Amino acid sequence: MMKESPSKASSFHYAWLILLMAFMTVFASLGLARFGYSVLLPAMQENLGLDQTETGLLVSANLGGYLFFSAVGGALATRYGPRIVISFGLALCGLGMWMTGMVSDPGWATFWCGVTGIGSGASNLPVMGLLSLWFASRKRGMSAGIAVSGSSLGLVLVGMLVPELLEMFEKEGWRTCWLVFGVLCLLLSLAALLLLRDHPDEKSLKPCGSLPAEIPTAVPGNTSRISWNLIYRSPKVWHLGVIYVAFGFSYIIYLSFFVVYLIREQDYLHDEASLLFMLIGWVSLFCGVIWGSVSDRIGRSRSLFLVYLLQSVAYALFWLSETPSGFFMSALIFGFTAWSIPAIMAAACGDVLEPHMASAALGFITLFFGIGQSLGPLLAGWMADYFLSYGPGFLAAATVSLAGAIGSLFLKIQTSP
Repeated sequence: MMKESPSKASSFHYAWLILLMAFMTVFASLGLARFGYSVLLPAMQENLGLDQTETGLLVSANLGGYLFFSAVGGALATRYGPRIVISFGLALCGLGMWMTGMVSDPGWATFWCGVTGIGSGASNLPVMGLLSLWFASRKRGMSAGIAVSGSSLGLVLVGMLVPELLEMFEKEGWRTCWLVFGVLCLLLSLAALLLLRDHPDEKSLKPCGSLPAEIPTAVPGNTSRISWNLIYRSPKVWHLGVIYVAFGFSYIIYLSFFVVYLIREQDYLHDEASLLFMLIGWVSLFCGVIWGSVSDRIGRSRSLFLVYLLQSVAYALFWLSETPSGFFMSALIFGFTAWSIPAIMAAACGDVLEPHMASAALGFITLFFGIGQSLGPLLAGWMADYFLSYGPGFLAAATVSLAGAIGSLFLKIQTSP
């Protein structure tokens, strides 16, 4: 068994640098590459002449790209190492955002949004799985919770930066936003290549939080031929996947059409809607670590039930209450739980299977998540055209989220003490 020297045992653990890079990876791959659409959609609609269905297709292309790579991203990370796959994904994500800012045709905009989604999946999934290797089970929920909070930083930056750039560059401001986001993502790709490590063994360390008697997890290079039957035939993994559909379907409707709904149906100014959208980012900064730590204590099942239930309330309130105070409460409730489900899911994958298979398992259940989030905007966009309102879409999100809460009650996963 590998042993740490006294100096290393008492010094700064490299796992915290891995966690910082995971946080920044989520910031770029989700906070910018996905949630940037929420604030930029109105300007893109006007400049490119998109109707509601085309707008839904634009978002679904991004999410469909994410779904496409979720089928192989975790497996590639297990086979070739997370560092290479994550760096490649961030680079592809940056390229997609840069090119999105250069297009003038809706078709090409949809294509590059899809490329951005592929890069997002290639970077986000493996980095969450990487944390299962660097952190022991009793710190897995906490570390995943910190990482997913990178989305909150993205929401805050988007909410602050986008209105300023739109005012400065007027109709072409949305292009400038995508160019800036693309450059940031490319820089983070280089940082990931230089700083990430595939396993604690590369630094002669054990996973952070390991007890003295615990045996280190296997090195990815020696476990590339993992038993896929353990993943695909695991009832618990399938259960996680089915539940994950509910989050993918519901949250993306809420975030994708949040600003558009307030501007077009509730007579909000763009700055006012962006400010409320930014509130979600500020409130959600610590939601991941809070709920991740809660799940370490009370279990994944109970935590998922509570989060899904609260999010269902947030979606329903956003539609039913046509007052500023109602919209504020909806944003507050969602922000308090925003990224907790992905954090709990990532931790649960490390609990159900061996940590070195967490990336592959997370990739598998993200297929379900991706199906939900690909169908969500498309259905909500169609419903908006048919009912002449985004309201029914938010009602659908609330209903599906409630179904996720009920499904979570039947999930049985045991965490280490």
